[in-house]
Amino acid sequence: MTGGWSYSGEPASVGVGAVTLVEGSSFCICAPSGDIRGSTHGVFFNDTRILSAWEIAIDGAGIESLTVTVGEPWRATFISRAPPRPGRSESTVLMRAERFVGQGMREDLVLQNLSNETAAVQVLIRLDSDFADLFEVKEGRVPDRPRPTRSVLNSALLLERFYASGASLGVQVTGSGAGVTPSGLVFQAVVPPRGEWRTSLQVLPMIDGVVLPPRYPTDRALEETTPARQERQWRESAPVVRTDDPALGVILERSRVDLGALRIVDPDAPENVVVAAGAPWFMALFGRDSLLTSYMALPLDQSLALGTLTTLARLQGRDVDPLSEEEPGRILHEVRLGGEPSRVPGGRKIYYGTADATPLFVLLLGELRRWGLASEEVDTLLPSADRALAWIRSYGDRDGDGFVEYQRSTDRGLVNQGWKDSWDGINFADGTLPRGPIALSEVQAYVYSAFLARSHFAWESGDEEERRAWSDRASALKADFNERFWLPDRGWYAVALDGEKRPVDALASNMGHCLWTGIVDEDKAPQVAEHLLSDEMFSGWGVRTLATSMGAYNPLSYHNGSVWPHDNALVAAGLMRYGFVEHAQRIALGLFDAAEAFGGRLPELFCGFSREDYPLPVPFPTSCSPQAWAAATPVQLLRTLLRFDPWVPRGKAWLAPALPPRLATIGFDHLPLGESRLSLDVSGNEVTRLTGLPPGLQVLHEPRPPSTAVTGVPASG
Repeated sequence: MTGGWSYSGEPASVGVGAVTLVEGSSFCICAPSGDIRGSTHGVFFNDTRILSAWEIAIDGAGIESLTVTVGEPWRATFISRAPPRPGRSESTVLMRAERFVGQGMREDLVLQNLSNETAAVQVLIRLDSDFADLFEVKEGRVPDRPRPTRSVLNSALLLERFYASGASLGVQVTGSGAGVTPSGLVFQAVVPPRGEWRTSLQVLPMIDGVVLPPRYPTDRALEETTPARQERQWRESAPVVRTDDPALGVILERSRVDLGALRIVDPDAPENVVVAAGAPWFMALFGRDSLLTSYMALPLDQSLALGTLTTLARLQGRDVDPLSEEEPGRILHEVRLGGEPSRVPGGRKIYYGTADATPLFVLLLGELRRWGLASEEVDTLLPSADRALAWIRSYGDRDGDGFVEYQRSTDRGLVNQGWKDSWDGINFADGTLPRGPIALSEVQAYVYSAFLARSHFAWESGDEEERRAWSDRASALKADFNERFWLPDRGWYAVALDGEKRPVDALASNMGHCLWTGIVDEDKAPQVAEHLLSDEMFSGWGVRTLATSMGAYNPLSYHNGSVWPHDNALVAAGLMRYGFVEHAQRIALGLFDAAEAFGGRLPELFCGFSREDYPLPVPFPTSCSPQAWAAATPVQLLRTLLRFDPWVPRGKAWLAPALPPRLATIGFDHLPLGESRLSLDVSGNEVTRLTGLPPGLQVLHEPRPPSTAVTGVPASG
């Protein structure tokens, strides 16, 4: 995951056992009791914490949490008990709080009297808001500022913060039957013997004094609310996976649910659905994260790719701005909605400081075409792809050597602008840090794939001269890459070239991405594969970001020895591409085992300790969960094991399953491809059933050749 614009460390920990609920770009972090009282807890809306405290007291005392269950990603039920009633030694009042998050929060409270005597109960809700910016909370640096105004109006508690611009952001809190004071809400409940008492509270954002409508109106059945309908539509439209492995079934269902929860809409074009990077700190559109997630999720849903591409094209760079690092044709790094312009370089809501999102934009557009969907929309986006390619060859290639480099424009930008974007994420084998501009290995691989994708578009349009020009550029880049990045005395690729064009010689996972795109010479691939699955690199759960023999290795670090699922998904795809079937299977099974250990959900990352030393994967304390490209990882791994590579415009698809024995059989129904929906059953290396193919599509039951520049085989996958 990528960090904030002026921040390149780790996000703050949300605390052990914290509950995270997500709906659209809103989210809630709270204790297992439902209380909001920690430094990172809160209800967030538009990248601002609109509720920083929410604590329930019964008869003046705190409640005792019993359990919490999370249903849909936006809904949780908290079960607690009140202190014993006067004259009793045990509690007889049970409280159930049902919380629904989305554009604020709704909370339904139910008190259940377990005794034979009527209970008179006082329920007090203490609440507060600091309207802190998301960056401030994430970094643990919320400054002291004047308290928000608090007022009572028409049985509602209003808290507001006024900005120097004259704008305001506030929150309105109401409760059915509540007494309202500036400090909170109080209920005098009378609960009959063996009976219940209930009420409902709404926490709604206010923008410039206007209260936003609730996502969960109390006068509408829950299943008819917008979040419930959207989740139901997502579930019904998704492919159906059949497997004899119960654990794998849970993992795939968790992926589907989490990807559905991370969908957000472009506020300026609500018809475009994009995927946010992850909860809790990255509920926004990120160039790199959203593009790679959309790519990996193609077998599940192709509208995410189209919505992401369309939105990124609308926000594509047009001007030169050193503060935001905008440049013509550049694809953005991150979009934010918060109300603190000072937190954003140049006072902008968009930051462009990334080297890889621009070639990944072209790569994904080419892949979407190969899946045969949205032909007219893809054609409309081709001019944006050409602007992206123009950025690659001009602004991206700073010194004209054919490689894309990065170096931040000011001291407010990200030091490292690849996916390992922590301040120390790129380093030499001895642990020292390189000086920029830096040309990352995987960025060149993405550029190579982008060049090939553009040559395929030219072939489709019948422009042979253009096709040859882009194919020749790809071939030249591949040759230069293998000459300049390959370290023959080490048997691996440099992670980067530094500002003096010296190879940054660390043994890292980045070269697995190079396998994925096909830029690796076939004679070098065996050494790369062996290093990736060596004891130095492979923990037993996955490939580490950095080998244990490197000077900067730390299994507890963010990017220097941890294991990232999405990184492994691309590494496995690259290994399978070059025919290293058992290597790819080991990674897939290791990640499936890790997901099972984490309850079915792969986190953003986990620690790089060896599986021989610890029987379970060690969690990383600040890991996002759910997180988009981690959620998409199981989907990508299945595609890799199926060796499924469609190229609908050319009327062919490769399908040569290589399931490990443990998975035995697997089946799919309603798998989207072009305008069709496939159904297939696979057993080991055999396709036992395949129906619903697009008309005229030839299925090749053989692995796709790894080479691309000469054969014209698709550039990524």
